[in-house]
Amino acid sequence: MKFLLTACLAATLFLAGCATGTGTTPDAAPGAATQSATPVYPAGTLKPITSGDTKSRPVVTLAPPTDMWDRIRRGFKMPDLDSDLVRDREQWYASRPDYIQRMTERSNRYIFHIVEELERRDMPTEIALLPYIESAFNPQAVSSARAAGMWQFMPATGTDYDLKQNIFRDDRRDVIASTRAALDYLQRLYGMFGDWQLALAAYNWGEGNVGKAIARNQRLGLPTTYSDINMPAETRLYVPKLQAVKNIVANPARFNVDLPLIANHPYFQTVVLKRDLDVALAAKLADVQIEDFRALNPSAHKPVLLAAGTPEILLPWDNAAVFQRNFEAYTQGQYASWTAWTVTSTMTVADAAQRSGMSEADLRAINNVPPRMLIKSGSTLIVPRSARVQEDVAAAVADTGQLSFQPEIVTRRTVVKAGRSDSVASIARRYRLSPASVAEWNDVKTTHAFQRGFEVVVYLPVRAARTATVGSGAGGPRSTAPVAPKATGKAARGGASNSSKAAPAKVSKTPAASKPVAREKRGGTPSKQSR
Repeated sequence: MKFLLTACLAATLFLAGCATGTGTTPDAAPGAATQSATPVYPAGTLKPITSGDTKSRPVVTLAPPTDMWDRIRRGFKMPDLDSDLVRDREQWYASRPDYIQRMTERSNRYIFHIVEELERRDMPTEIALLPYIESAFNPQAVSSARAAGMWQFMPATGTDYDLKQNIFRDDRRDVIASTRAALDYLQRLYGMFGDWQLALAAYNWGEGNVGKAIARNQRLGLPTTYSDINMPAETRLYVPKLQAVKNIVANPARFNVDLPLIANHPYFQTVVLKRDLDVALAAKLADVQIEDFRALNPSAHKPVLLAAGTPEILLPWDNAAVFQRNFEAYTQGQYASWTAWTVTSTMTVADAAQRSGMSEADLRAINNVPPRMLIKSGSTLIVPRSARVQEDVAAAVADTGQLSFQPEIVTRRTVVKAGRSDSVASIARRYRLSPASVAEWNDVKTTHAFQRGFEVVVYLPVRAARTATVGSGAGGPRSTAPVAPKATGKAARGGASNSSKAAPAKVSKTPAASKPVAREKRGGTPSKQSR
């Protein structure tokens, strides 16, 4: 019975607090100004509240945040940084109201999700302001160092944090995936350094560099705080920038800044993607502008979404149900007009375009194929999907599709003089060509032996053609001749030249695959595709 009375008393006091919303300390004089209080959450098992407990604590305000800015302010936990650099950055932002307006309006789509994740992890809500510093909340931002997305992940770091990067998607730009990765990374850095300012410095500069800077100060007997370690100018300004934005959000009136209203409500919903779907059709079915669709799904940088690789899409809160209804009712044709094709052999862009039924210009544009490049075997291309193709792209391709290139070989028609005992086979070995190619270019058989001094026609890569080797036959001494030695208009079969006039060397820009030489020597180191 005593326990029941105590519980009733606690409930009565709790409800009274809800009604007043304010409270005073036990020692406050009557009529003194009320003060807000931090909520006290019970730890461990619940116990009855004693009368002494009710007198020792102020009443907590239970009103929800009025908007996202209020919610963010309530979660500030980082120690403030006070320096001339902070004041300099405050002035920089405050003097650019249009810039602040643009980036804060852009953040409207994403900031609710970020704050939700921060609160779930019990992390400081100052971190929700970090994309203002990194990218001005632009998920399509790419730095000169190839960092991408609103959290600015480098390719290697993105891979470390399971952000997929292939020809169909780049999760460094994905709203949910990149936020998860960024908070994972920041939590790890905080665990390493035990200080949020040092963790932020490491996020910008790298944990190894911050660790070395701390170790250097420790050896010299110097303090190791963010303000004390030696770091590059960009990192030196990094935390002051965040502190400046924090100060503006905390008190916009002080800086004569108007922050746009951002409701304390989810902006988007997650929708399961059941079939491969054109981006344009997805936006149409959701009844949203394609620009708005891409802003919520910035990782999808191709015209088609692959269900096996992008199992979920984001849609504005009120449009998710519209999409579901329209998707189920859609009967006007196929969902996707594009599919994936894995190239089985290295080929020119012209060959790939012909096989896929596209123009060369269209294939280059949609697959971002640079000029003077061959498409390497095993690469995946986006190509038109015919009405006969019923299957969606398989998960193995959707998850790992990459596009690799190797340079086209620019060859030069070069004439070399045969040495003693030279043959088609020896010339082919010397220049790393196929005997069939050498025989074809000189209109002889592959078993043919050249007379000494005979001018043999070969097609060599431009670099190799700068000097042509004159052989002495079976392993004898060799000398070099200029790129454009005397050449016959047409080599005589097995005999000497029938012309003494010099013919200029001809440069062929024909892709390597179109000449016999290409099948033997494509040369060069394949360039890795930027992920």
